[in-house]
Amino acid sequence: MSKSLPYTKKDVHYDNAKFRHRSCFKVITQSLLTSNLKRDCISCSTAKFLFLLMIFGLAYLCVTHTSPGHSVSNGQANGNRNSQEDSTIFNGASRFKKLLRRSPRFPPRLPPDSKGSNSSIDLVSGNVDLESIWITRQQKVKEAFLHAWSGYKKFAMGYDELMPLSQHGTDGLGGLGATVVDALDTAMIMGTDEVVAEAGSWIETHLLERISQKGQVNLFETTIRVLGGLLSAYSLSGGEKGMNLTHQGPQPTVYLETAKNLADRLLSAFTSSPTPIPFSDVILCDSSAHPAPDGLSSTSEVSTLQLEFNYLSTISGDPKYSIEAMKVLDHIKTLPKVEGLVPIYISPHSGQFHGENIRLGSRGDSYYEYLVKVWLQRGGSSDSNTTYLYEMYKEAMKGVRHLLVRKSIPNGLVFVGELPYGSNGAFSPKMDHLVCFLPGTLALGATKGLTREKAMKNNMLNFEDLENLKLAEDLAKACFEMYSVTSTGLAPEIAYFHTEEFSEQGLDGGNKSSEYVDDIIIKHADRHNLLRPETVESLFFLYRIIEDPKYREWGWQIFEAFEKYTRVDTGGYTSLDDVTSVPPRRRDKMETFFLGETLKYLYLLFGDSSVIPLDKFVFNSEAHPIPILSRK
Repeated sequence: MSKSLPYTKKDVHYDNAKFRHRSCFKVITQSLLTSNLKRDCISCSTAKFLFLLMIFGLAYLCVTHTSPGHSVSNGQANGNRNSQEDSTIFNGASRFKKLLRRSPRFPPRLPPDSKGSNSSIDLVSGNVDLESIWITRQQKVKEAFLHAWSGYKKFAMGYDELMPLSQHGTDGLGGLGATVVDALDTAMIMGTDEVVAEAGSWIETHLLERISQKGQVNLFETTIRVLGGLLSAYSLSGGEKGMNLTHQGPQPTVYLETAKNLADRLLSAFTSSPTPIPFSDVILCDSSAHPAPDGLSSTSEVSTLQLEFNYLSTISGDPKYSIEAMKVLDHIKTLPKVEGLVPIYISPHSGQFHGENIRLGSRGDSYYEYLVKVWLQRGGSSDSNTTYLYEMYKEAMKGVRHLLVRKSIPNGLVFVGELPYGSNGAFSPKMDHLVCFLPGTLALGATKGLTREKAMKNNMLNFEDLENLKLAEDLAKACFEMYSVTSTGLAPEIAYFHTEEFSEQGLDGGNKSSEYVDDIIIKHADRHNLLRPETVESLFFLYRIIEDPKYREWGWQIFEAFEKYTRVDTGGYTSLDDVTSVPPRRRDKMETFFLGETLKYLYLLFGDSSVIPLDKFVFNSEAHPIPILSRK
């Protein structure tokens, strides 16, 4: 399924002087006069005679061949000859010149779709306007966002999520209109003013009332989606001297006051717990909190709150939000780990990790993401009081490379597996799609948001950083192939990788033409696709940092597959039950993160890198850009 990739800058910016036309006579004389052969030949009389004879022969050919130096195409000269003699002389000279002339340099291969409607080609010069191609493709993503929003607005406005097939809404995230808030900053970045106005008006009119009346919500989901969305909207609409990407919607203070009201209620998860580890669930209407039924919290959930609470403290002037959130990471710093890796459960009652299950998929993923992002948010300097987070991150990535990274057979895809029973138990070659956040985080942690070229020029990359960048590229390849091995071109929720120790037959992705179809195993229960963003998230970070155009091409292929198989004509996009069959069975759900993350990352991937620059913003775990607080 893989398409050919666009050419690189190396193919375009070559030295034209190397390929200038030189006459046959000039080639011979320059070669002879600059070689050792000249000295050897002149030393003997026989050689002198042969040398002179060859020169006279060449001179004769040049004199008798009077045709002008026309350009040739496909090895054939243009023009007609009036006599057999002229034809013989011309053909002989041409054959001789072919032996001496350099091999022609072929023009670079054009990118995919160069003959289609999405490309802009100068047919005279053969130049391809790549910028126009990506502007057009970015516009296609914007149109997809508007189509998704139109379905939500038509059938589910004010509900958390759209069920596009049955055409109604559902509240699966506490009833705070999560899609409205999740989509708002995407609309701001895309410049869709009508959506900004509609979403902003709904928030101003309804959200505070919802917050005061609703019951149970999950602390983590509400923080990353709703609180994060409000804070990002505040910044992007000009709050606290932000970017002011839009003049639509309410004043920035509306978003800030709503965020404070919500956060004040969420704080009960921290203050109700006997340890620095917060409870998982909050009752909004009475500002109370309680643990999950099993008494445990997810490690990723309690450690993926700090970007949002830190920024709220900064813009509100009230340190209480940051203090409570940072207590979690301060406490986790003191707990025992396995080469920097941590179990996926932690108890708010004891403050200790629970169990031995180690993975970078669900319940483990964003713990590692926020270690480096919170450090970057606080300035990312070696003398920062959050430097311990960066040290924890580096230790954890060493542990990932040592304990979790393996290669598949027969083709050697690099993947990250799991340790369900700890470091002393068996290794599992299972990789959630959620793990595909990791390539982007590795790249960000290596260059601190700068391009690789700039980071190398500034001598910022050590050997460990280069190792992490290489791992990032290798893992991104595996994540992309999770898409390309399936019949739909869309990834399953979970994949297993074929190794020496693990193999199952008859569970491939269905695309028999894929080179990696035998490397990836997809079990029947794992074949669904939820419109997840993690792979395109990493493609965005890798393109911004490494600047290899293949990451854009991979993103475009994924977007085309979403368009082909998940778009619902009446509005919205839907999750799928089975990505290995065509046509795929459809689920009736459009997750909020499709508008908040997936389409946002694709839009930014195809756009200018100066929009939401990585040295000025960190993206929270729901792709809401949060300003970096300071740079020391």
